[in-house]
Amino acid sequence: MNMERVDVEPGAVSLRPAVESDLATIQAIYAHHVKTGLASFEEVPPDVAEMTRRWQAIRQAGLPYVVAEMGGVAGIAGYAYAGPYRPRSAYRFSVEDSIYLAPEAMGQGIGRALLTRLIDESTGLGMRQMIAVIGDSANLASVGLHRSLGFEMTGTFRAIGFKFGRWVDSVLMQRALGEGASTTPTN
Repeated sequence: MNMERVDVEPGAVSLRPAVESDLATIQAIYAHHVKTGLASFEEVPPDVAEMTRRWQAIRQAGLPYVVAEMGGVAGIAGYAYAGPYRPRSAYRFSVEDSIYLAPEAMGQGIGRALLTRLIDESTGLGMRQMIAVIGDSANLASVGLHRSLGFEMTGTFRAIGFKFGRWVDSVLMQRALGEGASTTPTN
């Protein structure tokens, strides 16, 4: 597992662990999605202090939280992290991915690079399942990205959220990591 900076394609996308000085930009990217999209079911963007608290929780859990930098996009082009799927101990080998891109960075392969990194790092940590909870069944880009990296559709919660004056679905996808459920974890 490589926690350092990784250049996916020379001069194109560079991935590295998120650091505290990234959090204002991360908050701005997330705030955009909260205010304009259905990927997040939050309706009020959290402030930098709250985003810092969330980042620290992921770090304390020893899970990956990475940013992408790209030539032509000022600063951070996107970020992603793998968080605990649920707090109960039986879920300790399962993580949920989250990926958010700056609007000008969409459609350039950055989401794929970030998700691939999360898959690799989570596998290296001994995680066995990765869950994607995708806001809005019409979010074909996110569904397609996850499917292309081995996620399978496991279900859809119909009209589970209400945002922007309409009911919104939540799509569930899942991907085995490493040996998945074929063996018993050793830790």
